Amino acid sequence: MAISNPGGNLNSVPASQKQTLDSNYIDFTSATTKGWAQQYVPDLMDKEAEVFGNRTVSGFLSQVGAEEAMTADQVIWSEQGRLHVSVKGTLNTDTSVFAVTSDIDGNNASSTNVFTLANHGVRLNDICLVAVAGKVIRAQCVLVNGANITVQPYSVENFDDDSSIADDDLSATLVVIGSEFKKGTTGHASYTASSTVTGTLNKAVKPTHVSFNNKPLIMKDYYEISGSDASQIGWVEISGEDGQSGYLWYLKAEGDTRTRFTDYLEMTMIEAEKTQSTSHVADGGGTDDDAYGGMGTNSGSEGMFAAIESRGNVTTGVTGVNAATDLAEFDAILAEFDNQGAIEENMMFVNRATALAMDDMLASMNSYGAGGTSYGVFNNSEDMALNLGFSGFRRGSYDFYKSDWKYLNDKATRGSINERATSDATRGVIVPAGVSSVYDQSLGKNLKRPFLHVRYRASATDDRKLKTWVTGSVGAVTSDLDAMQIHYLSERCLVTQGANNFMMFK
Repeated sequence: MAISNPGGNLNSVPASQKQTLDSNYIDFTSATTKGWAQQYVPDLMDKEAEVFGNRTVSGFLSQVGAEEAMTADQVIWSEQGRLHVSVKGTLNTDTSVFAVTSDIDGNNASSTNVFTLANHGVRLNDICLVAVAGKVIRAQCVLVNGANITVQPYSVENFDDDSSIADDDLSATLVVIGSEFKKGTTGHASYTASSTVTGTLNKAVKPTHVSFNNKPLIMKDYYEISGSDASQIGWVEISGEDGQSGYLWYLKAEGDTRTRFTDYLEMTMIEAEKTQSTSHVADGGGTDDDAYGGMGTNSGSEGMFAAIESRGNVTTGVTGVNAATDLAEFDAILAEFDNQGAIEENMMFVNRATALAMDDMLASMNSYGAGGTSYGVFNNSEDMALNLGFSGFRRGSYDFYKSDWKYLNDKATRGSINERATSDATRGVIVPAGVSSVYDQSLGKNLKRPFLHVRYRASATDDRKLKTWVTGSVGAVTSDLDAMQIHYLSERCLVTQGANNFMMFK
């Protein structure tokens, strides 16, 4: 009969001196000491350290926009066109024929619902300002032949009679400022095909109908935990952005999933892009069973960045490194806003580098006082901390309010993307404050809404703004699955109205 001696595994080797040894401390990672088999208990810090602070990046849209329900597969809205007639084209300085190619915003004849050559708006007897070769010359429209308009200068016989203007086809801009008719003649309404008016007849200048549309995206997420783990208490006290706390670890995991999904809702509204015809994302070239895993009805959606880049304004700054680092760049921004809606109050959401560059720019405007610091202007004193940050300023007739945008700074979001793609980095946006008046296609009337607002699918049956439901056998039993499954869903899109009043810093 063999006799085993379990006591031989005990640490019974005496130490000759009182000293600190590795064997005096618990090693939770060692397979031999097995952690709690040690006789000494550690000082347990059970509170989870919040080393990243508030980790969520959402909140931008809640500051500048609103949310509104819709019951359709797409949202369609229309925006006002420009009031005055102004076109771009090519001027033959010898024959004085102005060939219209686009409207003043550069929309060419092929642009749907924006501009057509048959309706450029310039009519016989109109008085025009023609900018060509750096000169401004007043002229009158004496012949209309479709997109070709003959405009004769008041001051010379032909444009090339001015020695500073070459005899050539030159890029030019034309603006109608009024009209002049001879005594006893009929007006625009009496236009008929003649030697002076041929092709399409422009009698009345009609408003250009400009409509836009966007479709909602269906976004989903999911979290699962087994029934055993859901009923298990951990030794770490958790906390999260959703207010969850306690020793049940699944509360933290579920809360983090919810917070991440909420961030995705906003990040998608900012970054989404419509599918192009050459894309392998279905429906832009993919199918349900193609090699690229098409998903049938995906066609993307227009986010804020895509709307600004296609219909708004983009500035790269004077230096090309940080946008808006001096007043010259802001003056250029003001000039562009003057060309657009001239909305006086604007909010700037920028990354850290651009925010500091703006602070330095504003601080450099005042160099009086000791060491370049002006206590009175900055509301500082020698006995208090120096405040070198600015929350806003006024330039010309425009007010700008500056705010840091965490989404552009966080390394887990746009911060790392900007760091990698420096030449294509997005450093901030200027968003007009207030509301705009637009015609709502579904309601059939004009409404005032923020320039940015989220439309989500909802009806009396189902509200898809942010749906959450639980399945499984943990808690309320819905199936025989020994787990808790938490589902998240939202269907929404962003409406960017008046994108011409937005500015992106690149």
